[in-house]
Amino acid sequence: MSKILYPYQDAFERDLDRREIAAATKDEYTATLQDFFHYLEHFNPTYQREHRVNQLQTQDVEQYLAMLIANREIQNQTYNKVLSHLNVYFKFLFSHNWTPYLPTLDLKSKPKQNDRPINYQWVDNLDDWLANPQLHVYTRAAMLLTTKGYPVQVYLKPNFTAHLKTSDWPSNQQAFLTRLRAFLEPLQTRFQCPDWFLKQRAATDPHLTLPGLHKYLRPDEAVTHFSLSPSVLYQGYLVNYLRRHPELSDQAAVAALHLDPGAIDYYRRLARHAD
Repeated sequence: MSKILYPYQDAFERDLDRREIAAATKDEYTATLQDFFHYLEHFNPTYQREHRVNQLQTQDVEQYLAMLIANREIQNQTYNKVLSHLNVYFKFLFSHNWTPYLPTLDLKSKPKQNDRPINYQWVDNLDDWLANPQLHVYTRAAMLLTTKGYPVQVYLKPNFTAHLKTSDWPSNQQAFLTRLRAFLEPLQTRFQCPDWFLKQRAATDPHLTLPGLHKYLRPDEAVTHFSLSPSVLYQGYLVNYLRRHPELSDQAAVAALHLDPGAIDYYRRLARHAD
């Protein structure tokens, strides 16, 4: 018997089957609802008390959606898809009298966003950014690691930067690393942790989270005048790399950038249309 991932899963999936919903779409519903209830279980007092779906109201769904925007930087298209999944689910529960509320009723979808051009030129000016004392060292470290091909979910992992080989990096980057080490020394000593991205206050887990990193990145956007969102920086790096190496085959580019093979066409299109 498969594990139940969210309340009323079996009944809801039977309803999706009755409506001949595609398997891929069913998987999307499962992912959304599993994530939603996992979030409620850990961060929502209403649900934590009794784990009762019939107690959830609009503000509980709003809290989850706000987290997706703030912490995961979802775009409006993803926001609308998640809201649609939740709306279908709660309408199903309401139709069976399993909840007296329809918590998604007053929640509105967001307008379609215009695609913003990705800034890929920041990579070409990395030396200047690393030498700029107006930028926090964590901002500069994030930019540097991005140009090494590491996305944020990799370089924030515990023990990753602690074991990173940097001895062959060029001299200007070594100069920044010297400044970074001076900043980190008291933190690494206090926490007995050799990683780079550490909290500056006492904590059981000293590692900086993605929301914590954003607290350093966002103010520095007033200096750079472009988005310092780690995902946007990484996209800019990928576009820059592909523009500089147009001769690479798809296979070679995927290997060099550690990309999913299915993503290479998308980034090649971005590179072709980048101004």
